[in-house]
Amino acid sequence: MAEFTLPKNSKVGKGKTVKAAEGAKRTKVFNIYRYDPEKPDNPTVDSFEVDLDQFPPMVLDALIHIKGKVDSTLTFRRSCREGICGSCAMNIDGTNTLACTKPIEDVAGEVNIYPLPHMPVIKDLVPDLTHFYAQYESVQPWLQTSSSAPAGKERLQSPEDRAKLDGLYECILCACCSTSCPSYWWNGDRFLGPAALLHAYRWIVDSRDEATGERLDNLEDPFRLYRCHTIMNCAKTCPKGLNPSKAIAETKKLMVERQG
Repeated sequence: MAEFTLPKNSKVGKGKTVKAAEGAKRTKVFNIYRYDPEKPDNPTVDSFEVDLDQFPPMVLDALIHIKGKVDSTLTFRRSCREGICGSCAMNIDGTNTLACTKPIEDVAGEVNIYPLPHMPVIKDLVPDLTHFYAQYESVQPWLQTSSSAPAGKERLQSPEDRAKLDGLYECILCACCSTSCPSYWWNGDRFLGPAALLHAYRWIVDSRDEATGERLDNLEDPFRLYRCHTIMNCAKTCPKGLNPSKAIAETKKLMVERQG
């Protein structure tokens, strides 16, 4: 599999160019990264000039139009089209974001679209997230208890304890934050990355969970947690407006407090 790396690798060659239909009034050029593992060619960038009046206003709408009307081989992930599932995460105009919530009009000039950076590419705009999901699984993102559940009742929380989960549970695992993090680029094999660590903290701070000590033990490693250098790329790029860096800092604080 190829791996896309920012800044643009010199091996990425010029691909084909498709012009808009004659008579189009409002046009925009979309430069899209292409890679097919079944072809011996280096990755290329194909350019599509399209009529903006033929589809709705988001970048994902343009990709769907290009795939449906111009080039059916174009490959990308998408599902909900509402910024909920995270499937259509990609690098647009130099920023990791969701294609379904990125307005075309927000991009000045041509729209450059690449897969999420520093990830193996399966095909075109589809990255291989196997390792990313394995790291997420490693933090055991589910409620763990040793006491018996209240008979016929849910495990309750106070409003104050429930409020501690705000800014954490909303993560949709789109991987925009982790793939924008230089520490994750350099140490992705051992550093868990912003997304997994945000979810780890979400369960550490949950008042209903009874495995706080074990969760902190799981993160007590020179690489798994402490490779975060608070660069803040994760918070800047998160399409949901979350702050994984803050969650990581709070986890580090808990590490120090339990040693005191």
